[in-house]
Amino acid sequence: MKVIILAGGYGTRLSEYTDLVPKPMVNIGNKPIVQHIMEHYDFFGHNDFYLALGYLANYVKKFFIDFNITNRDFSINTSDGKIDFHNKPNYNWNINCIDTGLDTLTGKRIKMLEQYIDGETFMLTYGDGLANVDLDKLLDFHKSHNKMITMTAVRPKARFGELLLDENKVLEFKEKPQMKQGWINGGFFVINSSFFKTLNEDNVMLEREPLERACKNGELMVYKHEGFWQSMDSKRDHDLLNKLYEENNLLWKNFNEK
Repeated sequence: MKVIILAGGYGTRLSEYTDLVPKPMVNIGNKPIVQHIMEHYDFFGHNDFYLALGYLANYVKKFFIDFNITNRDFSINTSDGKIDFHNKPNYNWNINCIDTGLDTLTGKRIKMLEQYIDGETFMLTYGDGLANVDLDKLLDFHKSHNKMITMTAVRPKARFGELLLDENKVLEFKEKPQMKQGWINGGFFVINSSFFKTLNEDNVMLEREPLERACKNGELMVYKHEGFWQSMDSKRDHDLLNKLYEENNLLWKNFNEK
């Protein structure tokens, strides 16, 4: 199944890194976060990627042009430029880098990729978050309800400790627990191609008019993910993900082996 990854934003809340590097290319460990995301999809058999680029698009394009050279041993003839690779590739991916514009919002970026999807149901996610979503179960759920869109909902850990109070008495204290309510959009969508017909050429955010309209029409369903999910919206988030990587505690890979 084709996978669209939204990878064109400015990443201003992570400006410590994104002044020079687009947000999806900020490293977690020794590889950019978008590569971790692609590895997750690949584990479940989805390796046809469409990256909707914008800010520093050429940085992403160059990274993937050089991807084989970076990840494989090779010999090169300097007279004709011929390259012979010595080992098999680590990845069997089809990567499409599509520049969808510098100031284009997420809804229009998706609309601009319609020509590449060929009327198929597709997957969609953001280029700045990691999770151990079981994509097989997500896809099965999407097929079961026959609606246009499935969104993965997550309950992130509270940023601060949670207090349960009775007047001025503390009944319960939990240090940064998972939120009991407060489901939020965690990305990892499955979307029928009929969704494109609901989009026009307006520069809109996916998360506003398009999804609000789908919700009003009863075409938006939620797959509840109780497992690991972490966005990379700030340096604090980036440091947390890198700490997990350094400890070899890759929670985004912590799902049952198929």
